[in-house]
Amino acid sequence: MSQSRHVPVMLQRCLDLLAPALEHPGAVVVDCTLGLGGHSEALLARFPGARLIGLDRDKEALRLSGERLAPYGDRATLVHAVYDELPDVLDRLRIARVQGVLFDLGVSSMQLDEADRGFAYAQDAPLDMRMDQTAGISAAEVLNTYPAGDLVRILRAYGEEKQAKRIVSAIVRERDKEPFTNSARLVTLIRDALPQAAKRTGGNPAKRTFQALRIEVNGELAVLERAVPAAVKALDLGGRIAVLSYHSLEDRLVKHVFAAGAASTAPPGLPVVPERYQPRLKLLTRGAELPTEDEITENRRAAPARLRGAERIREDVE
Repeated sequence: MSQSRHVPVMLQRCLDLLAPALEHPGAVVVDCTLGLGGHSEALLARFPGARLIGLDRDKEALRLSGERLAPYGDRATLVHAVYDELPDVLDRLRIARVQGVLFDLGVSSMQLDEADRGFAYAQDAPLDMRMDQTAGISAAEVLNTYPAGDLVRILRAYGEEKQAKRIVSAIVRERDKEPFTNSARLVTLIRDALPQAAKRTGGNPAKRTFQALRIEVNGELAVLERAVPAAVKALDLGGRIAVLSYHSLEDRLVKHVFAAGAASTAPPGLPVVPERYQPRLKLLTRGAELPTEDEITENRRAAPARLRGAERIREDVE
């Protein structure tokens, strides 16, 4: 497993966004999506006074990143957890507030590159797609057992797949003959089910279906919906959060949480807005920032990335 092939997405921009909150000694930063530890390693190197908490639901990722971050000793604490478990993790570690939080959503390079995980549509593998292989149901179980209506909903909502009905009809017809186990059969089925015009747009025609299955298997949007507000709540005054999303559903969710935090909650028409109605967050990015052409050339997985950042400027008033 070569870690050199793992290029962290929008690394410099993430570090710069978080820097004002992490430059003082004793700052705590949480990498909610540790992966292979690329962002974490850079955070520890750039902010020598900071302590890092790294979360990942994938035990293999924790093992590999643990090796990578070993030189930083007890400055790095790695925890097997899903990122919506952040409040519990901080509680167990007796950390009341943190100064920085980073989310790099989506599939880690390792999960895409390790053939036997079934995340990638470019190679044949068992249809698993669980980020934590010790829990939950696999993509094959979703394909083989979900009612057709649920599959159509998942492909439309999570994959933004316009041809969901055609694809699901083919899946249901084929699974009745023989249950799905491997990715190659699904890729072939999708290619055969789509009209010619649909095959000419947007790369591999299986991409959207695989994305939808992965989100469903790992409950990613439900987890994110809990995790981003929890992360904002854990931020100290002056603390900063940076979130890298890879598709519009994730980005919309992050945008919504940040926009709500940055808005006044005062009833209209008040001549002076009391403190408790003032915004809690200041947005650090204008809309979502995109990777540069150079970054995309260096790392094609950066292409769909969208980065948003915010700073905690006010305490919650109970």
